[in-house]
Order: sequence, then structure tokens, then C-alpha cells
Amino acid sequence: MAHSELPSDDDAELVQRVGRGDAGAYRTLVVRHGANLERFAKRLLRDEAEAEDVVQETFLRLWQRAAEYRPAARVGTWLHSIAYHLAIDRLRATKRLDAFEDDDGGAVSARQPSLLDEKRRVELLDAALAALPGRQGAAVTLVHLHGLSGAEAAEVLGIGLEALESLLARARRALKSFLSQHAEHQDHAP
Repeated sequence: MAHSELPSDDDAELVQRVGRGDAGAYRTLVVRHGANLERFAKRLLRDEAEAEDVVQETFLRLWQRAAEYRPAARVGTWLHSIAYHLAIDRLRATKRLDAFEDDDGGAVSARQPSLLDEKRRVELLDAALAALPGRQGAAVTLVHLHGLSGAEAAEVLGIGLEALESLLARARRALKSFLSQHAEHQDHAP
């Protein structure tokens, strides 16, 4: 069995192997991280085709820069950071970056959403996440959906830990308000 066929649980080791031209290690990393990166990019860009392009570019950069990688952060964090910056560049290029910036507006309702069927909950949560300003949505996605630690998410976003916590707090308030308002509409529907 060739070295490239041996699977590894250690992403850093796989990146080192990619840096030596190991296509099998590269494919393993693409399979391991591709879906998470695509979901993340879709949340940021709100465009499936652009998200796919960002993920492809992220993995191209992995192939090109693997030999330079130094494990100061987890590989998943490093890849998310690359994808984040590529997405921001796309938003700037299309002049959609203003929509990505944070907005603190809106009052928070204390009312919790009523019980909805599971499919409706998922749809409502997706809509709520899509309604968040970009950086808030990115923070929530990284921490709560992709399982990055606060420090890792802050690194991906290029902000301090306190700024991340502030983004998460505002995002949680906005999500609560959004979900509460939509639950009220469900309660009043015929």
C-alpha cells in the first residue's frame, strides 16, 4: 500500500503530506472539510455558485501553500480562515460588503417561539441565520454549527475574542427576536 493510501486522523500530518505532493492526503482533506466549508461559504455569500468557487479556491490554496503551513491553528480553522477571506474579497468586489457589516437594530422580544414541526423549525432557523448581518452569521455558523472554539472563530474572522463574543451576543438576540416574531405569525395564522 502506498503512503498516500494510508488514512490519517491528524489533519496537520495530512497537510504536510500534501506539501510533499501527496494527492491522496489532499483528497482526504477535501472530503473531511469540504462540506463544512461549503455550508460556511453559502451562509456568508448567500449564493451557491459563489460558495462553490470559494471552496475550490480554498482547496487550491491548500494545495499551493501546504508546504508553508505551520500548525499554529487547527487545519479546519486555517481552511475556514482562507474561505472567510476569499468570501470577503468577493463581497468587496461585488460591493455587497456593506450588507455584511453588523447592524444592532431591533428590539428583543422575551416571548419564545411556539412548538413547530421539525421541518418548519429547520426552515425557520435557516431563514433566521440568513437574516443575520454577515459577520454575526459567520460567528454563529463557526461556533455553533461548525464547532470551532471562540478563539478559533475569532482567528478565522480576524477579530479579538471580545469582539467575537459581542457578535455572538448580538446574533443570539437577533435570532431570538426573529424566531419570536415568526412564531407569533404562526400562532395567528388560520
